[in-house]
Amino acid sequence: MTTQTVEIPGYLTGTWAIDPVHSDVSFVVRHLGVSKVRGHFGTFEGTITTAENPLESSVTAKIDAASIDTRNGQRDAHVKGEDFLDVEKHPELTFTSTGVRAHNGGFLVDGDLSLHGVTKPVTLELEINGFGDGFEGAKVVGFSASTEINRRDFGVTGGAAGAVVGDKITILLEVEAVKQG
Repeated sequence: MTTQTVEIPGYLTGTWAIDPVHSDVSFVVRHLGVSKVRGHFGTFEGTITTAENPLESSVTAKIDAASIDTRNGQRDAHVKGEDFLDVEKHPELTFTSTGVRAHNGGFLVDGDLSLHGVTKPVTLELEINGFGDGFEGAKVVGFSASTEINRRDFGVTGGAAGAVVGDKITILLEVEAVKQG
């Protein structure tokens, strides 16, 4: 078996903490079959480890399910309830990577997403936005990533409202992380 390696301009190895102030975890779902509703999660954290061989890098992340914001308080309360996220029973969404692959000039990050008490494999399409210098000499890195899931695969039925909300959910991540140590 041949081990593949890749070259990334400015690449730095290390452990990076996701900066929630400069990052965004959002989603898009179809509503009534005619429009798309967007929302985001306000509270999340994670760690990215960039290895000597970028394809051996990893990420773990945790999202506070109750921090959902769709810009409508009534809708947010419903989505936090039993029909959707059921934040009382399932307060967190988590992602743990299981592998990284080069793909069409970018990368794919395979991992396990836990949502609503169900864990399923997902693949994130990853773009490395760059490595650079942050404030006070800190090193920073930026990534964009996306994936698409079917909410029903995670046991999210939506109750009666499930008929007007699409099954397909696009997850969008804009991540800035700060090098630790």
